[in-house]
Amino acid sequence: MTVQSRPIVEVAVGILLKEGKEVLMGKRPEGKPYAGYWEFPGGKLEAGESVALALHRELKEELGIAISLNPSHFSELITLEHDYPHAYVRLHVCLVQQWQGEPAGLENQALSWQSVFHSKLTVDPVLPAAWPIIEYLQNYL
Repeated sequence: MTVQSRPIVEVAVGILLKEGKEVLMGKRPEGKPYAGYWEFPGGKLEAGESVALALHRELKEELGIAISLNPSHFSELITLEHDYPHAYVRLHVCLVQQWQGEPAGLENQALSWQSVFHSKLTVDPVLPAAWPIIEYLQNYL
């Protein structure tokens, strides 16, 4: 599928929720578009891959954790689209409430647990597509 002759990049986004109040964000490493910006973990779906399987694979590669795909621990919250200069993305935002392992920046990215619910973020700058997710979380959780 394309938008105005641009392909849509399907992306699985994981909202790792710790103790019901903090979510994990990572800083995009050098060499990637928007390097230095903070985002939620996740990545592109591969051909024929479901959102759940893509997120499971991406979080293992990116953070070294295994997520539970049990519906009581994992659910797709919302789908959003964002038009960046380098890509048009469709973000499948998923809430992850249980995982195995301790998240680590396996792609040389800094990580930070953030409260998006009651105070300002302590990371800056934030990827433009992350703001609608943060606003959604503030109303959802």
